[in-house]
Amino acid sequence: MNIRLKSALALTTALTVVSPAVAQDQSGWSLAEAAEPYAGTTVDVVFLLRPGYEAAKEMIPAFEEETGIEINITDLPYENALGEQVRDFVAQGDLDVALIDLVWIGNFAQNDWIVPMAAIEEQFPDIIDPDLDLDDFFPLVLDAFGSWDGTVYGLPFDNYSGLLFYNSCMLEEAGFDGPPETWEAVMDDYGPALTKDGKYAYALQSKRNETQSADSFARMIWPFGGSFLDAEFRSNLSSEESLAGLNFRQELMQYMPEGIVAYDHAEAVNALAQGDVAFITEWSSFYSTLADPDTSRIGECLAIAPEPAGPAGRKPALGGFSLAVAEQADDDEKAAAWLFIQWITSKENARQYLDLGGVPARQSVYEEEGIAESFPFVPALVESWQEGVPEFRPRFAEWPEISEVVQQYGTQMMLGEITVEEGAERIGTEMEAILDKAGYYDGDKPLIQ
Repeated sequence: MNIRLKSALALTTALTVVSPAVAQDQSGWSLAEAAEPYAGTTVDVVFLLRPGYEAAKEMIPAFEEETGIEINITDLPYENALGEQVRDFVAQGDLDVALIDLVWIGNFAQNDWIVPMAAIEEQFPDIIDPDLDLDDFFPLVLDAFGSWDGTVYGLPFDNYSGLLFYNSCMLEEAGFDGPPETWEAVMDDYGPALTKDGKYAYALQSKRNETQSADSFARMIWPFGGSFLDAEFRSNLSSEESLAGLNFRQELMQYMPEGIVAYDHAEAVNALAQGDVAFITEWSSFYSTLADPDTSRIGECLAIAPEPAGPAGRKPALGGFSLAVAEQADDDEKAAAWLFIQWITSKENARQYLDLGGVPARQSVYEEEGIAESFPFVPALVESWQEGVPEFRPRFAEWPEISEVVQQYGTQMMLGEITVEEGAERIGTEMEAILDKAGYYDGDKPLIQ
């Protein structure tokens, strides 16, 4: 268990110890009574154009009716969400809730744009739900999406994991009785058997954007024991383990469709949905697209498993968000924002959120009877959240700039324009220059990712 996770869990314990006292002081706590002083307050929040947010929108009218708090939503594509929020925070604008991607939390926390949960609890003890139960969140998810440097800021919302989606019928026809357990099996057994007659074994989404850096490049270094950085924040991409993963990706391309370097998520998902490839490693949120007969032809052949393991074990991609209170909000807005955040991420609402197409990070909802039958992706999702790498993509403010570098040279590697070794060295050199300029090597910034 890493130091940050220990610290976050220690804070979780401290916070959940406080809650019973709050419940005792507020016997019969109710959302309506807690929200009464803040009725008429408007809470501004950014949402994305994704199923989990549409699910939340269906639920929000009930919150507004019970509390008198209005939730004002600005819908943005993912590509614009970071920039719009940063501009708003720098200008001391209107946003009251921060929507925080895994890789944004270091930036938001270090710039004091978000309020630690402990500060909310201290300032507004009457609004803390005694059944908040932080221990009910998957520890990995709370650490990765809601915590920074041992401090909890936000509650996990709309969270994903990388899963293996596969066409069980294609696998059975090729003589396999289940999905590949390891990347070695993908290369040695499944790849050759499933790549024929215009069909391919696998599609790895690799388009030159965050898809290349996070969904392609990072997906291959971690299971092989590699990483972006070592403990001193120097590049680890030229290590034997990182190079093994990147060279494996190059060799695996022989079992992928031509033009795979141009595939974004939509193309990879569609390749499986139309029966052109046997399996993909994609975000859990794409289950609904692959299960929908209007968008998928594989029907009952669709099956889900954890991502294959490498020499270093299973290191699935982590994706998703947390919601935190914005520091720039006034006191009424802060209280109202927190009431909304804890409500939309609550145990009580987790099942409805799941039913409507969201993916909650509450452990208890996945323990309910019949969940696995109703949502076949759940067993693989729960297994993938047992352990993982919070810094699958480094979570500091410099990641977007580093990601651009990874995208450039990662794409050139796959296209054969440079060797894997040359690309890893170039990324490492430019990555270290970015970190040096940011102050990591002279002690201005802590070595936290």
